[in-house]
Amino acid sequence: MAFELPDLPYAYDSLAPYMSAETLEFHHDKHHQAYVTNGNNLLKDSGHEGKSLEDVVRDSHGSNAGLFNNAAQHYNHIHFWKWMAKDGGGKKLPGALDSAVNSDLGGYDKFREDFMAAGATQFGSGWCWIAVKGGKLEIMKTPNGENPLIHGASPILGCDVWEHSYYIDYRNARPKYLEAFVDNMINWDYVLEMYEAATA
Repeated sequence: MAFELPDLPYAYDSLAPYMSAETLEFHHDKHHQAYVTNGNNLLKDSGHEGKSLEDVVRDSHGSNAGLFNNAAQHYNHIHFWKWMAKDGGGKKLPGALDSAVNSDLGGYDKFREDFMAAGATQFGSGWCWIAVKGGKLEIMKTPNGENPLIHGASPILGCDVWEHSYYIDYRNARPKYLEAFVDNMINWDYVLEMYEAATA
């Protein structure tokens, strides 16, 4: 299955002032496109052709670093764009998700604090996540392009803390970017959709 760059689900300026059109243009059109282009080149004759993207990510981990890095980042970014929305964020979580955050993560305020701490303390490039593992929500962080799929979990929310995701808008203030992401950009409806799929 060839990798394809998806269109953004909103206009480039939709997330401003929290994420600028310039950031989205570089991040989506250049960085994500590079993962798609390099991933397709590395997929050829790799033995992973024809697999789902999730299976390429899981199966190439530890055996084909180049393919894994590009496939995982492609997977991460496909969802990252959908995990954000204009007028997103805030405490109004859809019902089942609200219940799970309360029972598994200690409530919204604790989730917010722990999620932002995971992103702020991820050394170098990487991601912070909410994932479903063993039927329960967990906060996780991973380096580089790694994601919860390779740790036996299903990601339902991820925030990209590579510098290209925030440096144009926030310079080195990663915590400010994480705060803006949680408070103003999270698309909770898409998080719920992924939560329902992961717990079905």
